[in-house]
Amino acid sequence: MKIIIAGAGIGGLAAALSLEAAGFRDIVVAERSPELLPLGVGLNLLPHAVRELTELGVADRVAELGVEPNSLSYYNRHGQLIWSEPRGRAAGYAWPQLSVHRGRLQMLLRDLVTERLGDVIRLGHRLVAVDGTQDGATSATARFALPDGAKATIAGDLVIGADGIRSALRAQFAPGEGDPVWSGLTLWRGTALMDPFLDGRSMVMVGDGEQKFVAYPLAGPFEDGRVRVNFIAEQRGAGVAEADWNRSVEREPIAQLFDGWRYDWLDIPAIIERAEELLEYPMVDRDRLPGWVHGRAVLLGDAAHAMYPNGSNGGSQAILDARTLAYQLATAGSIDAALSAYDAERRPATAALLDLTRQTGPERVMQISRERAPEGFADVHDVISDDELQQIALEYKRAAGFDPSRLNARSTLSVPQAHG
Repeated sequence: MKIIIAGAGIGGLAAALSLEAAGFRDIVVAERSPELLPLGVGLNLLPHAVRELTELGVADRVAELGVEPNSLSYYNRHGQLIWSEPRGRAAGYAWPQLSVHRGRLQMLLRDLVTERLGDVIRLGHRLVAVDGTQDGATSATARFALPDGAKATIAGDLVIGADGIRSALRAQFAPGEGDPVWSGLTLWRGTALMDPFLDGRSMVMVGDGEQKFVAYPLAGPFEDGRVRVNFIAEQRGAGVAEADWNRSVEREPIAQLFDGWRYDWLDIPAIIERAEELLEYPMVDRDRLPGWVHGRAVLLGDAAHAMYPNGSNGGSQAILDARTLAYQLATAGSIDAALSAYDAERRPATAALLDLTRQTGPERVMQISRERAPEGFADVHDVISDDELQQIALEYKRAAGFDPSRLNARSTLSVPQAHG
């Protein structure tokens, strides 16, 4: 079977590794960029994704890139603690949570694909369309535009569209969909070198649905004791949906938005002012699709289910997509049966998760606190009960597929006998 993957991001590269582990080797990864660079900022790989990386035999190398956080805490904009919970192995998972730089992770996955499959990544190939999306198709051909204006085609048995939130294959499936849906929130993302905060391995979220700040360590401590921290500052009503997602902006105006958000355990304006670079992104997602499969073409990752970063789940869900698709292709009776099983398993799961992220996911505790006690509280349980806090956290874990007991007990997606 020849498989063409459009997109060499986290999802596309994870798909290539998953397919190789399942016994498929005739794979081409076509990437629109003429060069892969370690772009982006931080992301979190949650335990359900780290389990898949472990079973692919790459988790140890991923772990070397980042930090294993042991707690996640939510605070109101007054710096008062709303809810804190252990993360990863500290929470009883068999696998850790890992905070890593997205670009470094992508470069590692690229190197692993090359090690295991050889020279299969073709750069400068922008997907234009796919032939073979009609019912009953038995093959597919991907058509690409090259940087010099030339065109190229690659024929195979299956095309996987892992080409991101502005996916060309998705646009072919849903031609009238239009641009991604803007939440009205703008994110400013960056990294900064700073002294460790709290216990040095904590993730924190501060604020509410109108304005929020997220921070967690990505690397270190270094020789001078400092750590590299990834942060996200966000505010409603700033920016526009059409903004360039890689637009660099000045630090001082964004730091001023958070003037007064200085606590004895964290100085938010100071972190923003120390940013190595500050990038502006509109917070956007996509509405759910009625199906991810058309003929011999299928969507994966953000192309299938782009969602808000509430809950830190985008990259993890792409890895789950990749592993599930590879497992089904290796174990189902036919390609069509495999695609149908993949769609039936992953599309409803991510649709439920999309709904929760639009309700701010587990970060809903911050908005509830703001609505019920805008000036703060003496005791958080006067505002929101412990049972309600725990239920919100558990609801999201179950929807996202990383409830500890269920994840630890779930059967493997590894293929016992590699499929030829």
